[in-house]
Amino acid sequence: MRFMENRNTVLVVSAALLAVGMVAGGYLLGDGLTRAHEAERAVTVKGLAEKDVTADLATWTIAYTATGFDLPTVRAEIDESSKALNDYFRSLGFQAEELRPVGAGVNQYINNGVNTITITQRMQLRTTDIAKAQRAVAGQFDLVRRGVTMQEGSNMVYSFTKLNDLKPDMVAQATRDARKAAEQFAKDSGTGVGSIKSASQGYFSIEPRDGDQAQGGYGASDTPYKKVRVVTTVEFYLD
Repeated sequence: MRFMENRNTVLVVSAALLAVGMVAGGYLLGDGLTRAHEAERAVTVKGLAEKDVTADLATWTIAYTATGFDLPTVRAEIDESSKALNDYFRSLGFQAEELRPVGAGVNQYINNGVNTITITQRMQLRTTDIAKAQRAVAGQFDLVRRGVTMQEGSNMVYSFTKLNDLKPDMVAQATRDARKAAEQFAKDSGTGVGSIKSASQGYFSIEPRDGDQAQGGYGASDTPYKKVRVVTTVEFYLD
């Protein structure tokens, strides 16, 4: 008799545990389906951030040549051009350490029995005084009047070197812009915007602010006025 009672008790407990397990399993399954459904409710948008900046570094590599029929004469002409170049930048207030030679080359060939020598010298101006650099470019034809034979491609290049200082704020701005786009989408579809599901940051670009810069040619120049730009791709959950 006691054996039957114990057996019935075990069966009752087992049934109860089975019922609890089924309820819990059903809840977990339902919760999992709900989460899976929520995971499907997402929208991917892009956000843009732009900022106008002014370059903080100017670099001007000037290549100039002299050609003649004997090395001492050609070398003397190059030395005169180098002196004229230094005098020009000194007259604008640049320090001696801001201008330095960065290379030279000698080309010698014989044509119809005549020995011809060409020397090319390169000097580089490197300065953080952007306004002064602009004045130097504006008056560069004075170098021609001083006898400096500048080669094509001797262009001023302006650089912005403080990008890392801007990155955190610009990424945050691009993310806010992406959320605005997601909110508009959600509004149109009758839903709401939740948290971020995933996000990826695009490359930062630094381009001339007012269009394409001049390319090549004598007197061509970059611009110190730049536009920094970044695009982020963000996926938001929808409520």
